[in-house]
Amino acid sequence: QVQFVESGGGLVQPGGSLNLSCAASRSMFSIVAMGWYRQAPGKQRELVATITSGGMTNYADSVKGRFTISRDNAKNTVYLQMNILKPEDTAVYYCNARLQSIVTKRTYDYWGQGTQVTVSS
Repeated sequence: QVQFVESGGGLVQPGGSLNLSCAASRSMFSIVAMGWYRQAPGKQRELVATITSGGMTNYADSVKGRFTISRDNAKNTVYLQMNILKPEDTAVYYCNARLQSIVTKRTYDYWGQGTQVTVSS
């Protein structure tokens, strides 16, 4: 069974910082990549940042230079350090893990329940 534990969301003023964490517990899967996506009310879910098992990262243009994604493989945890937050960063942030079954070799995307980030004065 795959289980996610997401934390770190909250209310912060513009210019502030938050750190999101997502710990993935799993059985019979290997992690291909993990990442963060976000969805604001009335908008489509969008990629924020991803990191592969090999440490390769990519970021949405809107967060480059402000957000940093990192991974602790020993803890099966991905982090998103968010600095210089802007009101437009307000959204529900979802942890994502792309997993490969050790048995079938199929890949699957699993999603966390989301954590609310609100940037407001």
